[in-house]
Amino acid sequence: MKILWVCNIMLPVIAKRLNLPYSNREGWLSGLLDRVIMEQDRNRIELGIAFPVDESLGAFDQVMQLGENISCHCYAFVENLNTPENYDVELEAFFKLIIDDYKPDLLHVFGTEFPHALAAVKVFDQPERTLIGIQGLVSACAKVYMADLPMKVQRQTTFRDMIRKDSLRQQQKKFEKRGEYEIEAIKRVKHIAGRTDFDQAETAKINPDAVYHFLNETLRSVFYRDRWKSSTCQSYRIFLSQGDYPLKGFHYLLKAMPKILEQFPDAEVYVAGSNILRAETWEDVLKLPAYGKYLKKLIKENHLEEKVHMLGRIGAEEMKEQYLSCHVFVCPSALENSPNSVGEAMLLGVPCVAANVGGIHNLLTDGGDGFLYPPGDVDALADSIIEIFTKEAIVERLSDNARKHARVNHDADQNYYRLMRIYREMSE
Repeated sequence: MKILWVCNIMLPVIAKRLNLPYSNREGWLSGLLDRVIMEQDRNRIELGIAFPVDESLGAFDQVMQLGENISCHCYAFVENLNTPENYDVELEAFFKLIIDDYKPDLLHVFGTEFPHALAAVKVFDQPERTLIGIQGLVSACAKVYMADLPMKVQRQTTFRDMIRKDSLRQQQKKFEKRGEYEIEAIKRVKHIAGRTDFDQAETAKINPDAVYHFLNETLRSVFYRDRWKSSTCQSYRIFLSQGDYPLKGFHYLLKAMPKILEQFPDAEVYVAGSNILRAETWEDVLKLPAYGKYLKKLIKENHLEEKVHMLGRIGAEEMKEQYLSCHVFVCPSALENSPNSVGEAMLLGVPCVAANVGGIHNLLTDGGDGFLYPPGDVDALADSIIEIFTKEAIVERLSDNARKHARVNHDADQNYYRLMRIYREMSE
């Protein structure tokens, strides 16, 4: 059985073979690939992988040795991932060449966030033999993108926003446009893989005739090792994995901080990902987006200048160290399907607080292995964090339960075997 994967990134193992820089952004795919390579003879699978590259590198196809006596046909197509709101019909030409050359029996598209998902589905044009794996759902995210920002902030445009044509409202419009491509892609297939009540319900609205396959994700291997301990974490340290656009809800935590600091004046916030607060030079100031400007306003109003630390982009090992160092991991997003950050934190046993949105409740049981709070409720967010800071006995129970729950959700063996069953069912 020949299967063609369509991925959102060049997987690290491929980039290393080509001596190119790579991203760990979708590291769970690397774990899945390792398993497929290891057992592809037994499962009689021949794997091809297609992925986007920028124009400077250019399209290519190459057979690579990805394991001992194991080869994989790798196809690179050109796509500008910085403008995913634009559908380039040239993508269809790339996929026609790829599909004509590889002649896959099944097409597996990982994610719907970029135009290449639609292009691949259109060109393959075999709905019964096409599987779309849901990661996030940009069409749903677009509706709540502003995450309760004041209308004045939503309308604001900085110099950077004008130059890049990337104001908050324009960002939301871009999500809406991407959502249109996503919806068309989902309508064109007969098989969907997901893992939450949320993605099952949302995709059923779009394509009620598609077969929904439950399939959990296997996360990056580094997060299956080590364990969080209350005795070695840094007390009152709050960690966020991302906070660079409104949907991720960083502003909710900044609003909650005064209440937290009343009881715990030593509390501090550490945030990974793009630093949109940097304003050390005039050039930095000119690059501030409207959302960054609003965050800086909240930090100043709530006297948080010495309490908020932006870490920038960090790798998997550094990310793990941040989880293990923090007292609590917070996911205050306005909408998520099943964020890998929550799964990673739970695998390590980190106490978690998350907004009860989307499919998060399928990962984290409120009061059992973490705390869920009503989305946008700043007081409830603060109270949940304070409870973790004050009740050590509860925290130990939450930590133990979180690890057990996550190891079921993200069991590499079970997730791999489930995927193989899906492939067999589709090929029958």
